[in-house]
Amino acid sequence: MPPSPLLAEARGLLPGIVAVRREIHRTPEAGIHLPRTQQTVLRALAGLGLTMSVGERLSSVVAVLEGAAPGRTVLLRADMDALPQQEETGLEFASQSEGFMHACGHDTHTAMLVGAAWLLAARRQRLAGRVVFMFQPGEELSGGAQLMLEEGVLGDAEDSPKVDGAFALHVAARYEAGTVHLRPGPQFAAADFVRVTVRGRAGHAAAPHKVLDPVPVACEIVQALQTMMTRTVSVFDPAVLTIASVTAGSTFHVVPETAELHGTYRTFTDASRQVVRDGIVRVAHGVAAAHGAVADVELVDGSPALHNDPLFTAGARQAAATVVGPGRVHEMPHPTMGGEDFSYVLRRVPGAMAFLGACPPGRSPATAPDNHSNRVVYDESVMAIGAAVHTAVAEAFLAVPATEARLFGEGADGSA
Repeated sequence: MPPSPLLAEARGLLPGIVAVRREIHRTPEAGIHLPRTQQTVLRALAGLGLTMSVGERLSSVVAVLEGAAPGRTVLLRADMDALPQQEETGLEFASQSEGFMHACGHDTHTAMLVGAAWLLAARRQRLAGRVVFMFQPGEELSGGAQLMLEEGVLGDAEDSPKVDGAFALHVAARYEAGTVHLRPGPQFAAADFVRVTVRGRAGHAAAPHKVLDPVPVACEIVQALQTMMTRTVSVFDPAVLTIASVTAGSTFHVVPETAELHGTYRTFTDASRQVVRDGIVRVAHGVAAAHGAVADVELVDGSPALHNDPLFTAGARQAAATVVGPGRVHEMPHPTMGGEDFSYVLRRVPGAMAFLGACPPGRSPATAPDNHSNRVVYDESVMAIGAAVHTAVAEAFLAVPATEARLFGEGADGSA
């Protein structure tokens, strides 16, 4: 089928979108302070007639586009931060910052949202309502979404537009380029973290009977935690617990005083989240006590589970289909155990996040390096699709008068 007029327009903007992406990719920044990235976004949005503000506690950018008539407010979000990884892609525009790279596609997210701002600014006269562009630092474990909520991105302040719905896109090389994937209900898991420190007594490795070795105790805790998961968490409310790091000792002939375990647990409901929390504490303390050792347990809350609003998801799916065609929009059969702090936004307003397939040419989605790989490469051409999908979702959402309860236009909620 021929491309939609919106997609054709977005493809005309693709060279500029690619340029923004590559500028950010060359100079990645991690965490909540991203001054170079922030300046790139501000330059890219200059001259569009947007009301722009920057964060006080983080390098965020919030840009508001006012339509020609009053109406509802929709928020479109992109994350901007990179990961502490050494890039091994061989790209001509590879990271120039030692030890950092955009390995999760946040550079593409930012560039796509800039492209959507260009598209929507050109459509201002046909919009009723407003669009809030949320450029967020610190998605990777830094609490950026929470900070932006605290600073009023959802319109908590008296002089700010109150957001009625929200949408975001996340690229993934594990999907065919140009396809869109989403589902109603849970899409990302809560991402929480655990550290267990087992304390014993140090001494000579040749006389283990005279010390209290924390290493086998730590190993037993790891095994017992896996058994705990299968015997206390319902298979109908899935959860995952992975101990990803075990650290103890510094040489071959000394029993260390401590052994540390670090890991993550992922859940979809508050109930299973609490079951796992309680189980970790009970098992770690109990196993350690059985050996005469002590276990200190630290549980750190990450982002909550991300749940897509069913009605908003149906509308977003319909809007995306107008861009790529109905056969290239797919409902995910199950959620992912990955975490995503856009969940904080979706706990406050109805909305959805979708995946945008970005498998590079010549690679198979089944084997291409994916998010968080130091070798991940994305098909840059899909950024035009991403900008167009953002735009289509915003236009469809704002087409419904503020006085009506519907989220999207006629039929978008699955009704006849």
